[in-house]
Amino acid sequence: MEIGIFAKTFLRPTLDEVLDAALAHGLRTVQFNLTCAAVASLPDKIEPALATAIREAFAQRNMKMAAVSGTFNMIHPDLAQRRLGLARLGVLAAASAAIGTPIITLSTGTRDAGDMWRTHPDNQSPAAWTDLLASIAAAVQMAEAVGVTLAFEPEVSNVVDSAARARRLLDEIRSPQLKVVMDAANLFHAGELPHMTRILHEAFDLLGDDIVLTHAKDLSHDGAAGQEAAGQGVLDYDLYVRLLNASGYRGPLILHGLREAQVDGSVTFLRQKLGQ
Repeated sequence: MEIGIFAKTFLRPTLDEVLDAALAHGLRTVQFNLTCAAVASLPDKIEPALATAIREAFAQRNMKMAAVSGTFNMIHPDLAQRRLGLARLGVLAAASAAIGTPIITLSTGTRDAGDMWRTHPDNQSPAAWTDLLASIAAAVQMAEAVGVTLAFEPEVSNVVDSAARARRLLDEIRSPQLKVVMDAANLFHAGELPHMTRILHEAFDLLGDDIVLTHAKDLSHDGAAGQEAAGQGVLDYDLYVRLLNASGYRGPLILHGLREAQVDGSVTFLRQKLGQ
């Protein structure tokens, strides 16, 4: 597995400087966000010239875009907000090939109207699941039309808060264009850290065949998504890497949840775990 990184880790005024910063740390693969090209993550329009400039910036450096972020709150309590997010996702999907990647990453969202990374008790309601299915079905229809893969990330604060619910979503949507981003630091509800081995095995048993991208960060406590740099928390990385290898996953392992000053340390840590 190759080590990559979130492009947004590097705060620079231009796309060229962002990519050069990744290269300076020996990283040639990034998960991209359009904010690195000075536009919104999900803009209303993507000019062809911008898509070409992004693709050429990667090509000139022999770098790979593992995926591009298409995150919005897919179960926002305001239907108008969901529709706006879907419309903008359609713009991104139509331009993704020109930008240089066939994978768009998603989060499934929360009923919290103010913060899509904060959990809400209504996330577990039947209505929230119904709204998620509607949003995902519409997104998948757009993805199928242009040959893009959508990859959602299970996370404890979102409506898809476990591997079991991720499996349920995949089984109900039943589209080859819908896959999974695996981030092992996002799977532990309050009180579940003592059961890490079982939870990680279960996640790969349920989702291993559908993983198209993996993330590398860490966690210091359960009950929320991990926010620590890889190697700075309690996640069992030996087990995580073994399960990734056993699943047959051969794509990149994308660092995030870290400051730029922590990048070299996390890269060294991951290389040790990967046996590089």
